[in-house]
Amino acid sequence: MGHGRPADLGRAYGISAQTVRNYEHAGVIPAARRTPSGYRVYTPVHAGALGAYLALIPAYGYATAGTIMRAVLRDDLDAAFQVIDAGHAQLAGDRETLDSVEAAIDVLVGTPAARRPDRPLPVGAVAHRLGVTAATLRKWERAGILTPQRDRATRHRVYQADDVRDAELAHLLRRGGYPLAHIATVLEHVRGAGGAEPLASSLADWRRRLAGRGRAMLTAAARLDAFLCLPDESAT
Repeated sequence: MGHGRPADLGRAYGISAQTVRNYEHAGVIPAARRTPSGYRVYTPVHAGALGAYLALIPAYGYATAGTIMRAVLRDDLDAAFQVIDAGHAQLAGDRETLDSVEAAIDVLVGTPAARRPDRPLPVGAVAHRLGVTAATLRKWERAGILTPQRDRATRHRVYQADDVRDAELAHLLRRGGYPLAHIATVLEHVRGAGGAEPLASSLADWRRRLAGRGRAMLTAAARLDAFLCLPDESAT
């Protein structure tokens, strides 16, 4: 694209002229040179910056994409790459979480219903069931892994069937060497999905979304690299 107006640049990317101006105001594309009459003039550098920014959004989200582009435009590539690296690390962590959820859910879904308690259990009974100490269960509770209720009369912890399921899953993941914070994230997904069975049915979609994010990161990297390879020219 050569020199152009906001409408020309916006049309190339399917956005409005006002959106282009908003992006310029937000500092995610370079400031445009103005004609003597005050009209903005955009160059291939602006087109490259806009293409890079729009590709970064599905990969990292609006806020992070903006952080990356503003760092790039002030020529602070180290700061931009740190944010990009953190995004890749987050994606890798999400994949690890998904892998561990899949392994654990396979076990839990296959657990016979007869093994699930039909009445609330005290902490000692749950500890005995798992072969751990009550102190361990209390530690998991402090880490946000377990959320047992308290008996109204005695104030003792009581574990419902879902709490026992969570404890079994935590025990399984702990034996696999996962840290407590990671296990807490897994249990948050289980509880958010309403249990092991609903979560199991959503795992394929979860993996597709992670793959989509990974692909978006590849596209964003290519667009950002193309922008960085453009000849250095003044946009003001």
